[in-house]
Amino acid sequence: MAQLTDRVALITGAGSGIGKASVERFRADGAKVVTLDIAGDVDHRIDVRDEDGVRRAVEDAVERFGHLDTVVNAAGVAGGGPVHLVDIEEWERVMSINLTGTFLVCKHATAAMLQHGSGSIVNISSIEGIEGTEGGSAYNASKAGVILLTKTIAIDYGLNGIRANAICPGGIRTPLLLDLIDAPGMEDYKSTMLGAHKLGRFGEPDEIASVAAFLASDDASFVTGHALVADGGMTAGLRPGIFGAF
Repeated sequence: MAQLTDRVALITGAGSGIGKASVERFRADGAKVVTLDIAGDVDHRIDVRDEDGVRRAVEDAVERFGHLDTVVNAAGVAGGGPVHLVDIEEWERVMSINLTGTFLVCKHATAAMLQHGSGSIVNISSIEGIEGTEGGSAYNASKAGVILLTKTIAIDYGLNGIRANAICPGGIRTPLLLDLIDAPGMEDYKSTMLGAHKLGRFGEPDEIASVAAFLASDDASFVTGHALVADGGMTAGLRPGIFGAF
C-alpha cells in the first residue's frame, strides 16, 4: 500500500463500479483524488462529453494540489445490438461517452501533465475491445477505439514522461453488468458468461482498481502503450471440460 502517496489523481465514473473502487483504492494508497461523474457523491457532477466541464475538473485538480499525476477514465455505458437494428442515436450515445469522453479527459489531462513533466493515464477498455461479442457493435467499437487511443497517447507523449495504458476487464460485478445478467430472461446468458471465466466467477470492482493503482504507480514505470487484460481467464482459450477441476 501507500505506493501512491501524494500523487494527484482525477477519476471519472467515480460514483459507482470500477470508478468508485478506484477512488477508494487510490485514497487508501495515499493519493489525493478529484472525482467526476454524472451522479453520486463526487467533486464534479458533469458528463465526460462536456469539454468545458472536463477542463474545469482538470484545472481544479491542479489548482487544489499543484499538479496532476494520474487519470483513471472509468466512465462508460453499455449499448449496441446487431448493426441493422442499431439506431444512429444509440450508436452516437455509446461512442460519445465511451470514446469521445475518454478522449476529452485525456486531452486536458495530458496538457496538465506536460506542465509537470510526467504522468500516468489509465483508460478502462474491455476484453470486448480486443475480441468481438455477439451484438456488441457500438460498445465493442468504442472500447477498441479506447485501446488504440491509449496506444497513440503512449507514442506521442512517452518522451515527455507520460505513460498511457488501458485495462481490459472481463465480467466485473458492477451495476452495468448486474443490470444485464440479472434481468428476466438472461439466465442462460449469465450461465454462459460465468462459465467462460476460467476462475469460475465474475470479478469485483476492487480487483480492477488494484490493476489501475499498479499502472499509476512507479511499479509500472516501464509499462506504457499496453492493454492489460484482467478477465479471469476469459480470453485464455476454450475449456471443453475434459478434465474439470483437479
